[in-house]
Amino acid sequence: MTDMAEPVSTLALAGGALRGLLRRGGEGAFPDATLEAGAWLRREAIAAYAQACGFGPEAGVPLTFPHILAFPLQMRLMLAGDFPYPVMGLVHLSNRIRQHAPLTAGERLAITVRTGRLLAHDKGQAFSLETTARRDGQVVWEGTSVYLRRGRSGRGDPAPTVEDGPARTPIETWPLPADLGRRYARVSGDANPIHTSALGARLLGFKRAIAHGMWVKARAVAALTDGRPVGSAEVEVAFRAPVFLPGEIALLAGPQGGERQFEIKDAQGARTHLRGRLGLEPRDPSC
Repeated sequence: MTDMAEPVSTLALAGGALRGLLRRGGEGAFPDATLEAGAWLRREAIAAYAQACGFGPEAGVPLTFPHILAFPLQMRLMLAGDFPYPVMGLVHLSNRIRQHAPLTAGERLAITVRTGRLLAHDKGQAFSLETTARRDGQVVWEGTSVYLRRGRSGRGDPAPTVEDGPARTPIETWPLPADLGRRYARVSGDANPIHTSALGARLLGFKRAIAHGMWVKARAVAALTDGRPVGSAEVEVAFRAPVFLPGEIALLAGPQGGERQFEIKDAQGARTHLRGRLGLEPRDPSC
């Protein structure tokens, strides 16, 4: 198994998206496709990501970090010639992460990304991409991302949602600088112009650049774990409304327990940008 390829460049992303738009109108069979690569948990990359997302060094490998190791494979899968939907314009609806064991810097993971299934949504056709990370043959981390191609109502089982919960207690408020998208792009490899360029965002229908949904998720996880390393854990979020840059958002959460509900709202508390749930077990210090 080869090591992880370099992130997809902005030029390659734009070129692949243009080819997709010219080649087809977003219809066709959903492929059964799999890509695999090896990836090292590099200390320098982990530290840069942790700093960008609000994790302290004591957190170790952040729960959300393996997602960015899989992201280049996800992009290559969606830019492939048999993929039916142009990647530009897809909406990230939700993301679920399950970690089964603690991760440690310096380890090598085997990453597998595959197409999942078609999912019904009233605003178009949704679909999932599934990621698995193995260490020495054992599954240690899993991720599911659900994307939406806008259009006629889709087919399949209903797309997953995160129900409204008792996320009422203010936890933290974060001012977001205008260059947040470019900062996160440097550590994540996700250089989609809707996040990094005001012009790119306007061309795709947004009034200005928007924050990466996975940055918002990671920032919430960092705050809710108080910088502690985690062992087995699950966190699922639904992305409900874009976060415009610059701006300000607030984290609210329910009571601590086996599963904790949380939300990201605007500074006035009027609009919900993200809704999620987090269940985790503290990492054993002896590990």
